[in-house]
Amino acid sequence: MQQGYSEMIINPETTSWCRHDNLVSCPPYHTSISGEIIHRNETSRFPYSAYHLYCSPGNAEHLEKPFDICDPYSNPQAQELVQILPHLEWSVHGYPEKQGDGWFGDSRTWELDVGALSSRLYFYQDPGTKPAKRVWTSINVGTEIYVSNRQETAEWTVSDFDVLVPQNTTRSPREVCSNTT
Repeated sequence: MQQGYSEMIINPETTSWCRHDNLVSCPPYHTSISGEIIHRNETSRFPYSAYHLYCSPGNAEHLEKPFDICDPYSNPQAQELVQILPHLEWSVHGYPEKQGDGWFGDSRTWELDVGALSSRLYFYQDPGTKPAKRVWTSINVGTEIYVSNRQETAEWTVSDFDVLVPQNTTRSPREVCSNTT
């Protein structure tokens, strides 16, 4: 069993580690809004700047090279991590489009379709196995200081948070966050 995590990073100082010259930090492919699969080595089409980092679960049997394994010591189960950045690709789902959007001083209300956005993220599947049913059992909202060489203090404010589950179960749940800084 493995744990899949998606993290949405809005800090405007965070840059993409996923680049055409650093494929180890990119998911093997990107799914466009139209459902088209774009491989990470398609340098003219892959949206590298939409991703900060991807790392593979340590128990995967057929990883596409190059790959990076998530920290095997931070959880008793194998982990997989997809970190996204503000980008036009995600804005159709209500996620910020540009660096700085949703950050300090931006008091806009954001309506994020978490289900639709998450369905476009790559998560590992062993070839020939039944497709995994992804169940997002929790939503964590907050801040995390990822890498720093000095003492840091972080503050995160959410003034309103609603989880809306539509009556029509064919639609994906929507998360509404207002005035998030």
